[in-house]
Amino acid sequence: MEEQEELTTEIGTLESEKQILKPKKVKIVSVKVIDVEKAKSKKVGCEVKHPDREETFVMSSVAYIQDKQVQTKGLWFNKDKEGKIQKGSALAVFLDKVGAKTISSLAGKEVETELDGNYLCFKAY
Repeated sequence: MEEQEELTTEIGTLESEKQILKPKKVKIVSVKVIDVEKAKSKKVGCEVKHPDREETFVMSSVAYIQDKQVQTKGLWFNKDKEGKIQKGSALAVFLDKVGAKTISSLAGKEVETELDGNYLCFKAY
């Protein structure tokens, strides 16, 4: 019986090379609605260009003020009875803050970011 190489792999001693980006203004390059199977829902993913990084990456959360407190939530795509983006949702607040009427009109916008733990999120307040 042949042993899998992975079964004999030891714990490494090197620290993770994860780069934590500083909060800066990012440019939204493209936008898409992503199907999140685990949550059985859809979320808006914004492909962004950060000034300190060559490659683009996707952001899908926003920090905004709700009930006099800063909340960080995902850009979940929820519709009202009329089939429009749910008023008061994180996505609606974000669109309003950056002056976008539709999700597709986010492309090309420059938006401030802030840190939520080790991850960047859009700043909408």
